[in-house]
Amino acid sequence: MGLPKRKVSHARQGDRRSHLALTAPSLVECPHCHQMRRSHHACPNCGYYRGRQVVDLKKKGGEAAS
Repeated sequence: MGLPKRKVSHARQGDRRSHLALTAPSLVECPHCHQMRRSHHACPNCGYYRGRQVVDLKKKGGEAAS
């Protein structure tokens, strides 16, 4: 079974892991409600995507059914 002959330095370890960094998602303004949303996703605030409502969002506040 193969074993490393020498300890891997911190620099080489960092070079190997250089592509694992996380990036923040790119945000664009929603044309309907003007809140920031992820590109190519339905707006979490109003539920609109490409000019039409695709997600029916419930109102916050626990309205009682009468």
